[in-house]
Amino acid sequence: MRDEDAYFDDIKNPKISKDMIELASHILDTKTAHFDPSKFKDEYEDALKALVRRKASGKPLKAPAREEKADNVINLMDALKQSLKGKAAGRRTRAPASRRSPQRRAARKPHRSAARHRKAG
Repeated sequence: MRDEDAYFDDIKNPKISKDMIELASHILDTKTAHFDPSKFKDEYEDALKALVRRKASGKPLKAPAREEKADNVINLMDALKQSLKGKAAGRRTRAPASRRSPQRRAARKPHRSAARHRKAG
Protein backbone atom coordinates (compact mmCIF):
# COMPACT_ATOMS: atom_id res chain seq x y z
CA MET A 1 0.00 0.00 0.00
CA ARG A 2 1.16 3.48 -0.79
CA ASP A 3 0.70 6.59 1.26
CA GLU A 4 -2.11 8.84 -0.02
CA ASP A 5 0.25 11.83 -0.10
CA ALA A 6 1.96 10.33 -3.13
CA TYR A 7 -1.31 10.57 -5.06
CA PHE A 8 -2.45 13.99 -3.91
CA ASP A 9 0.83 15.95 -3.70
CA ASP A 10 0.48 17.45 -7.18
CA ILE A 11 -3.07 18.70 -6.55
CA LYS A 12 -3.00 22.30 -5.40
CA ASN A 13 -5.56 23.77 -3.02
CA PRO A 14 -7.73 26.12 -5.07
CA LYS A 15 -8.54 29.59 -3.79
CA ILE A 16 -12.30 29.71 -3.34
CA SER A 17 -13.99 33.07 -3.04
CA LYS A 18 -16.30 33.92 -0.19
CA ASP A 19 -19.20 34.23 -2.67
CA MET A 20 -18.70 30.68 -3.90
CA ILE A 21 -18.64 29.33 -0.35
CA GLU A 22 -21.85 31.22 0.47
CA LEU A 23 -23.49 29.89 -2.71
CA ALA A 24 -22.48 26.31 -1.89
CA SER A 25 -23.78 26.72 1.66
CA HIS A 26 -27.07 28.10 0.37
CA ILE A 27 -27.50 25.17 -2.03
CA LEU A 28 -26.75 22.66 0.72
CA ASP A 29 -29.16 24.38 3.11
CA THR A 30 -32.02 24.42 0.61
CA LYS A 31 -31.52 20.82 -0.53
CA THR A 32 -30.97 19.30 2.90
CA ALA A 33 -33.89 17.22 4.18
CA HIS A 34 -34.51 14.42 6.63
CA PHE A 35 -33.88 11.00 5.12
CA ASP A 36 -36.59 8.47 5.87
CA PRO A 37 -35.27 5.00 5.01
CA SER A 38 -38.79 3.54 4.97
CA LYS A 39 -39.56 5.65 1.87
CA PHE A 40 -36.41 4.50 0.09
CA LYS A 41 -36.88 1.63 -2.33
CA ASP A 42 -33.75 -0.10 -3.58
CA GLU A 43 -34.84 -1.42 -6.95
CA TYR A 44 -31.45 -2.97 -7.64
CA GLU A 45 -31.61 -5.03 -4.46
CA ASP A 46 -35.18 -6.12 -5.21
CA ALA A 47 -34.24 -7.22 -8.74
CA LEU A 48 -31.21 -9.10 -7.44
CA LYS A 49 -33.29 -10.93 -4.83
CA ALA A 50 -35.87 -11.90 -7.47
CA LEU A 51 -33.07 -13.19 -9.72
CA VAL A 52 -31.58 -15.28 -6.91
CA ARG A 53 -35.02 -16.73 -6.02
CA ARG A 54 -35.67 -17.60 -9.67
CA LYS A 55 -32.30 -19.29 -10.03
CA ALA A 56 -32.72 -21.19 -6.74
CA SER A 57 -36.11 -22.52 -7.88
CA GLY A 58 -34.49 -23.93 -11.04
CA LYS A 59 -36.30 -21.66 -13.49
CA PRO A 60 -34.38 -20.52 -16.56
CA LEU A 61 -32.96 -17.03 -16.46
CA LYS A 62 -33.66 -14.65 -19.30
CA ALA A 63 -31.25 -11.92 -20.21
CA PRO A 64 -33.06 -8.58 -20.37
CA ALA A 65 -33.66 -7.33 -23.89
CA ARG A 66 -31.37 -4.50 -24.84
CA GLU A 67 -32.95 -1.28 -25.88
CA GLU A 68 -32.28 -0.37 -29.46
CA LYS A 69 -30.66 3.04 -29.56
CA ALA A 70 -30.59 5.13 -32.67
CA ASP A 71 -27.19 5.36 -34.25
CA ASN A 72 -25.52 8.71 -34.30
CA VAL A 73 -24.16 7.94 -37.75
CA ILE A 74 -25.62 10.19 -40.39
CA ASN A 75 -25.20 9.80 -44.12
CA LEU A 76 -23.98 13.25 -45.08
CA MET A 77 -25.23 13.07 -48.66
CA ASP A 78 -28.74 12.12 -47.55
CA ALA A 79 -28.75 14.94 -45.00
CA LEU A 80 -27.65 17.46 -47.63
CA LYS A 81 -30.30 16.24 -50.09
CA GLN A 82 -33.00 16.55 -47.42
CA SER A 83 -31.74 20.01 -46.58
CA LEU A 84 -31.94 21.10 -50.21
CA LYS A 85 -35.43 19.66 -50.62
CA GLY A 86 -36.64 21.58 -47.57
CA LYS A 87 -35.19 24.89 -48.76
CA ALA A 88 -36.41 24.52 -52.34
CA ALA A 89 -40.01 24.22 -51.19
CA GLY A 90 -39.91 27.33 -49.01
CA ARG A 91 -37.76 29.48 -51.30
CA ARG A 92 -39.25 32.63 -52.75
CA THR A 93 -38.71 33.39 -56.39
CA ARG A 94 -36.74 36.59 -56.91
CA ALA A 95 -37.52 39.12 -59.55
CA PRO A 96 -34.93 39.44 -62.32
CA ALA A 97 -32.34 42.16 -61.88
CA SER A 98 -34.05 44.36 -64.48
CA ARG A 99 -37.29 44.46 -62.44
CA ARG A 100 -35.63 45.32 -59.14
CA SER A 101 -35.80 48.80 -57.78
CA PRO A 102 -32.83 50.86 -58.94
CA GLN A 103 -32.49 52.35 -55.45
CA ARG A 104 -30.07 50.45 -53.24
CA ARG A 105 -29.57 50.89 -49.53
CA ALA A 106 -26.24 52.04 -48.24
CA ALA A 107 -24.22 49.29 -46.62
CA ARG A 108 -24.50 49.36 -42.85
CA LYS A 109 -21.42 49.56 -40.73
CA PRO A 110 -21.05 46.41 -38.62
CA HIS A 111 -21.88 46.92 -34.96
CA ARG A 112 -19.03 46.32 -32.54
CA SER A 113 -19.55 45.86 -28.86
CA ALA A 114 -17.67 47.88 -26.29
CA ALA A 115 -16.39 44.63 -24.78
CA ARG A 116 -14.14 44.18 -27.78
CA HIS A 117 -12.25 47.36 -26.98
CA ARG A 118 -11.70 46.60 -23.29
CA LYS A 119 -8.46 45.09 -22.16
CA ALA A 120 -8.54 41.74 -20.40
CA GLY A 121 -7.55 41.65 -16.81
